Amino acid sequence: MRYTTPEVTEIRRQSSSEYIKAVHKKIAERNAGESEFLQATWEVFSSLKPVIEQHPEYIDHGILERLAEPERLIIFRVAWEDDEGKVHVNRGFRVQFNSTLGPYKGGLRFHPSLTSSVVKFLGFEQIFKNALTGLPIGGGKGGSDFDPKGKSDREIMRFCQSFMTELSRHIGPDIDVPAGDIGVGKREIGYMFGQYKRIRNAYEAGVVTGKNPDNGGSLVRKEATGYGTVYFVEEMLKGEGKTFAGSKVIVSGSGNVSIYAMEKAIEFGATVIACSDSEGYIYDPSGIDVETVKQLKEVERKRIYHYLESHPNARFGNDNTEIWTIPCDIALPCATQNEISRESAHALVDNGLKALGEGANMPCDEEAVRVLTNNGVLFAPAKAANAGGVAVSAMEMSQNSMRYSWTAEEVDEKLQTVMKSIYRSCIETAEQYGQPGNLIAGANIAGFKKVADAMIAYGLH
Repeated sequence: MRYTTPEVTEIRRQSSSEYIKAVHKKIAERNAGESEFLQATWEVFSSLKPVIEQHPEYIDHGILERLAEPERLIIFRVAWEDDEGKVHVNRGFRVQFNSTLGPYKGGLRFHPSLTSSVVKFLGFEQIFKNALTGLPIGGGKGGSDFDPKGKSDREIMRFCQSFMTELSRHIGPDIDVPAGDIGVGKREIGYMFGQYKRIRNAYEAGVVTGKNPDNGGSLVRKEATGYGTVYFVEEMLKGEGKTFAGSKVIVSGSGNVSIYAMEKAIEFGATVIACSDSEGYIYDPSGIDVETVKQLKEVERKRIYHYLESHPNARFGNDNTEIWTIPCDIALPCATQNEISRESAHALVDNGLKALGEGANMPCDEEAVRVLTNNGVLFAPAKAANAGGVAVSAMEMSQNSMRYSWTAEEVDEKLQTVMKSIYRSCIETAEQYGQPGNLIAGANIAGFKKVADAMIAYGLH
């Protein structure tokens, strides 16, 4: 069966690149002003020329057009009361982007910068990231423009309960399984799961992941994205006869991804010399003490500049972009989207950067990626490098279904297996489609093909 229109038939007579440009132009017209979403869709589409040339059936079945349109975008009001009795209203989001491979799966982000464009970009990326894991999960994402900073535990609890009251209508263990992201950890997940349980009058442990390991969560889930990023980058380095050992590393951010990327890089023999938060960055040439960062961020919930109180030889800078001017061998941007610009990329290259692994989602803007790759920097793209978090989330779903828990060693071994498999898939796919060594193309094409082939098999939906 073919799903063609006269427009598509005409476009097919053009080259594959012209077809892709024409489709993306329509997407841009339909999603005007959504810069993050359009950046994410173009980043994938621009890699697909060789696969479209070899598989014209993807045009016949309108795969690009269908992939870029969410199956469902839910926007809702979240009203909550602060400790003074004042009512506040935030906006909640959930994009259920593609369920071809399994229930929607993707985190919830609580951050004032969250918009429908950011949610859609994250959900679109999640489709391919989840496909690369080889696990049966589709792509989704969500969250709110609520800012948890400075809020009391009870304020956060009330917000999470209000948020879940609406979200509970749209999720379920076999429908949509949210997890945590920026601003959402096991505390927030716990509050949301408690509210879901109260509303549904059922213990459906697999409805959310990222729970406390004592309450249905998986061991190594908190560490998984950071560990997985380092596992992937280590495989990439090995392919070039290099390793983390003896390298100087910069890791932006100081949340879960950053902390555990630092921990694993140090375990692999690297010296992490800088990390950051939204207030600025710290530079410690003798090596960042990760245990101090954990204490500040996970226990005391303090800003990163407090690191200097116990490590006076470190330096603090309040301009986050300056972290990328510090000479290093390996950079792991783990904070947020588009944190590395063209200028920052040039600074990294000029200071001898050898490799970069994207721990955050789309942390390098389009021009930065071009600068880095054109200058021979080994580049591990986010949808491959940071897939460890969602991989262990899927493992948490499996453990919940079995009413069984794996040991930390078992989960970590499975995580390493997944990350090595993703790396091999990216390398082999890039080679197959005439772009040897290009992990960006390899990740995009491998993830796309898995989803596209299943979409054709299932028919138009």
